[in-house]
This record gives sequence, C-alpha cells and structure tokens, in this order.
Amino acid sequence: MDLRKTYRFVWRDYTLELGRQTCIMGVVNVTPDSFSDGGRFYDHHAAVAQGEKLAAEGAAVIDIGGESTRPFSDPVPIEEEIRRVVPVIEKLAQRVAVPISIDTTKAEVARRALEAGAAIINDVSALRFDPGIAELAAEFDTPLILMHMLAEPKSMQIRPRYENLIEDILTFLEAAVERAENQGVARAKIIVDPGIGFGKTVAHNLLLIKHLQAFTRLDLPILIGASRKAFIRKILKNKDAKDIPPDSPIVENGTQAAVAAAILNGAHMVRVHDVANTIATVKILDALLDVQESEGMGQRAEDRGQRSEGRGQRADDRSQFPEIGCGVVKR
Repeated sequence: MDLRKTYRFVWRDYTLELGRQTCIMGVVNVTPDSFSDGGRFYDHHAAVAQGEKLAAEGAAVIDIGGESTRPFSDPVPIEEEIRRVVPVIEKLAQRVAVPISIDTTKAEVARRALEAGAAIINDVSALRFDPGIAELAAEFDTPLILMHMLAEPKSMQIRPRYENLIEDILTFLEAAVERAENQGVARAKIIVDPGIGFGKTVAHNLLLIKHLQAFTRLDLPILIGASRKAFIRKILKNKDAKDIPPDSPIVENGTQAAVAAAILNGAHMVRVHDVANTIATVKILDALLDVQESEGMGQRAEDRGQRSEGRGQRADDRSQFPEIGCGVVKR
C-alpha cells in the first residue's frame, strides 16, 4: 500500500523526510485563551517544559503559537505576540534537536521568531493577512506551511459554505502556492494544510479527511491538524449534553481516530497536542502502509519459518524510528 510520495527538505542544520514515515508536529500554545488547554502553557517556563516534553516523546517538529485562532477570536497585537513566543523559542531552541515552527500570520513576528531559533513558518492565513511572510521565508530559505482558512477566525464559522468543497480548497491552495513561489519561496520548501476546523462544518471536516488523496494534485506534502477540534467533540457528545472538554480522554480517542484516517488517506504530517499517544497510532498506521502484499502469499512449509523470521527483522527495523524521529537529522 503506497499512498504517499516522499519529500525531502534540507535547510540550515536540518534534513526532514516527509512520507517515509508520518511526521508528528507537537503543539505548544503560549496563549491565555487556547481552545485546547485553556492557557496551561501561557507561562514561559511551562511552555518551554512542554516543548521539551513533546520533543522527548517523539515530535519531529514543535509548533509554537502566541495568538489563538479559535473561532470568533480577536487578533493579538504584534508586540504582544512577540513577547509571548520569542522567549520560549530562544530557550527551547537551545534544548531540543528538532526544528521549531512559528505559528503566526504576521511577518514581523515570524522574523523575530526565526532570529530567535525557529526554523519553519506555519501561516494559517496562507499569506492573505501578511504577504510579507513569503518574502521572509525566501530570505531565510525556510519551509513554509500554507493553510486554507475561510475568511478569518472572527467570522470563519458563521455558516461556512462552498460551491465544491474539495475543488474550492484545492484552488485556494494552488493560488497560495503560486503567490509564495512568485515571492521567491522554493516549491520544494512548501507544505499545504487543508485547514481542518477553519471555516468548515462537521461534514466538511469529515469529507476533507475522507478525500485527502485529492490533494496529491498539488504534489506537495500534506499536513493535517485535527487534534481536539470541535467537529470531534460534536460527534462524540451525547444529544443535549454539555460540550466535552477538549483535553478529555474521549476527545483524545477521537483525535487518534481522525489521525489514523488522515494517515491512511495520505497525510505526511499530523499536528497534535498529545504526542505520546500519537506515536503509537503512527507506528501502527505506518506499518500498515509499509507492509508488502507479497508477505501474505503462500509458500512451502520449510520456507515459511525462514520468511517469517525475515519479516520479524523487517518489522523490528521499521519500528526503529530515527533518534529524533521522522527522518529528522540535525547536522
């Protein structure tokens, strides 16, 4: 079963392979109003400790954000966003070997983050809010993640509609990639994200995951961020019951189901809050994608023991993820 093309990113001190294994991006929200954790990591020391924990658990990338983009949220002033994220990135960059991404829509925030030690830009606006991010990514020759969002966080969940969900988002991302390339960003440095939860109904989110293979048309690595999103909580909650807390165990189970479905449908990277649980999901799904159909073919009895032993060795080899994970090598 081979659904994923492999992409290799080489920049600064890093080499990152996307597709050979599923990469895990661990999330640290340095905000007082995060939908997912209620501000648990707003304190700089707590944020750095969480980043170290996620890296130790196997995250290939640590994503640091200082502005909540939950539905109906307001933007954060540039200086406040810088105050939140830069000290965390400065300390974390000295303590982890994996690349740090800055989750921002503002070029000035991204610049300060890159200067502090970040190595990837994750722009949920796909250059719409601040086109200067593309020039910055080109200047620093750093990977750039472009995500689909309908309108802006303040209004994106007000009756979201599409003429053709998949085609509309594909067209949006194609245009975003073209804008980035026109500003000097190498196509080989771009990752796309269909934007689960950003201007989508429950059905929209499910259809995006179900038809994720359609996004191979872009010939770019695909990131999916379904972790703890409202569509999972809405599906799982009982009728007339109160909303389920995003960090509850049942929502984590739902997250892992969404992660598994995304991987089976071609996701190269998954963005999650609980890396330890996701490692187990990723190992099983990657093994499923990697298994060869010939392993199930009949053979003579005397060959079966030998072939079985060989398969055990292959499985052992496959479970030995690189020390940093996902093919990430800090040179």
